[in-house]
Amino acid sequence: MRFTLEELTVFLAVVDSGSLTAAAEHLGQPVSTTSRLLARLEGKVQATLLRRTTRRMDVTDEGHGFARDARNILEAVKVAEEGLMQRRERLAGPLRIDAATPYMLHVLVPLMPGYRERHPDVELVLTSNEGFIDLLERRVDLAIRIGALKDSTLHSRLLGHSRLRLLASPAYLSKHGCPHTPRDLAQHERLGFVQNDILNLWPVRQADGKQMQIEPTLASSSGETLRQLALQGMGIICLADFMTAADREEGRLVEVLAQATLPVDRPVQAVYYRHSAVSARIASMVKYLAEVLPARH
Repeated sequence: MRFTLEELTVFLAVVDSGSLTAAAEHLGQPVSTTSRLLARLEGKVQATLLRRTTRRMDVTDEGHGFARDARNILEAVKVAEEGLMQRRERLAGPLRIDAATPYMLHVLVPLMPGYRERHPDVELVLTSNEGFIDLLERRVDLAIRIGALKDSTLHSRLLGHSRLRLLASPAYLSKHGCPHTPRDLAQHERLGFVQNDILNLWPVRQADGKQMQIEPTLASSSGETLRQLALQGMGIICLADFMTAADREEGRLVEVLAQATLPVDRPVQAVYYRHSAVSARIASMVKYLAEVLPARH
């Protein structure tokens, strides 16, 4: 039995995506090629690894065990390749990074030219997801997460903190007036997040001493969308400095209720799976970000 790395890669792509079509799209090859390689692998191992249903591919008991072993094999090959490149003092290969759209646009993208100068042969793949994702399922090497981490199986490195502020455009404040106390917010348009109690907890102290849980009058799943709405004079937002610092410096957004705002910072962390071997590419990016990012951004 001599299965190839290509066959293992195809098998895991189908396991992670749940279908031949999605796996083929991810791998950039025809569905027929994906199906042929999968069938060839099952023939070599003489076992049914995936059960085909009308909508998706379900993993059999044998397939679950084989998938675990296949990941270990591919991980070992990747570590060996990276060790060889390190001995040649040159990093190469793909590095898949995921972050929420605002952090990707306002922080990571401007820093990528500097990283590319250091490591020109690393193939950067940048993706954005607004919520938490399974790094293995999405085939992500490194994720940048803002806020407290929920997954204890993740390695993390703190890259800094970002302060939360309440902001509005001069046009909105000219038309609707400026709130003078937290209670005044009830009379204003509040731009908040869809179904996310934590992100709708604004750092202004109420009479009982607790932070204010707001009910948005206009909601979105994207912080960047909320920023754009605020710039259009649609209401008051609560966002982190990393995405609004330039707006405040240039006067496009103005801080409101500054005296009543509590000093709440959200941690910014680089995360990756603990059971994975930390590749040189991941380590190089984490080291670079830790060097170039200010402690508060």
